[in-house]
Amino acid sequence: MRSIWKGSLVFGLVNVPVAVYSATEDHDIKFHQVHEKDGGRIRYQRTCEIDGEVVPFSDIAKSYEAEDGRTAIITDEDLKSLPTSSEREIDLLSFVPAEQIDPVLYDASYLLEPASKSAKAYVLLRETLAENDRVAIVHFALRQKVRLAALRVRGDVLMLQTLRWPDEIREASFKSLETEVKLSPAEKQMAALLVDSYADDFHPEEHEDAYRAELQQMIDAKLEGEQAFPATPVAEGEDAEVLDLLAALQRSVARSKGEPAAQAPAEASDGSDDAPARKPRSRKPAAEKAEVAETAAKPKTTRARTGSAKTSTRAAKPKAEPSTKTA
Repeated sequence: MRSIWKGSLVFGLVNVPVAVYSATEDHDIKFHQVHEKDGGRIRYQRTCEIDGEVVPFSDIAKSYEAEDGRTAIITDEDLKSLPTSSEREIDLLSFVPAEQIDPVLYDASYLLEPASKSAKAYVLLRETLAENDRVAIVHFALRQKVRLAALRVRGDVLMLQTLRWPDEIREASFKSLETEVKLSPAEKQMAALLVDSYADDFHPEEHEDAYRAELQQMIDAKLEGEQAFPATPVAEGEDAEVLDLLAALQRSVARSKGEPAAQAPAEASDGSDDAPARKPRSRKPAAEKAEVAETAAKPKTTRARTGSAKTSTRAAKPKAEPSTKTA
């Protein structure tokens, strides 16, 4: 990994040199834009609307237009002259309980690596945060912009998670929720049973990007001049509006337990405690799911040929890896 920022984490009078790394990476498959008719790449040029000339990226500046029509050209030098944008310190402001931070505030995540010969100060701050179950609120400048962030412990590493500013969070106000909705005790109880039937611990390793695997399989098939998936009709009726909420909850509970819909525990709606015990749901081991994902990502050996002359010509070419560059 390559660090994107180097500076110091200021903890009172303690200075902790750190290097900052992005904690996440994008695995989405990238596409080029092409002319559908002949496959030619589509290129975009930056042209000036006054003289029509193509402008090199090095000559492009930022501009701000005021409401009265006046404009101000803002250069990179102007941005670097801002006092806060040139700071190379992560300024620790306060220690707060983690549960007080609304998850909607979280944005990007970054890993902090000790950047000095001795990691003692880094480990001291890490252990202090972990033992006191606190999150540090900090300010730091990244890419010429001051950020608000939460500093917390993840494993044996300090992690920075940038936070959105409070005025960036939209207030939710929906007219559909202004009318009072009454829920019966039976509906609440059945909903609780449904939640219990899905209760589990979070296992992130068991979740996979099935869309990306299928997309890669389709691309591999296209490169071979084949079709990976037949067109499937859209199922109707399953997503119809639920008119009887209680009955739908009962059917959902029965389905989660692997029972026929007729055996839905309707007797639980009367408030009794004789509802049948929840059967544990089986989970595929992570290794088995990984094997399934690997199999899905491989192109199938038997697919229906498209039959076009153009496709047959392309199929004779050696297989090439799909491009992952953006236009």
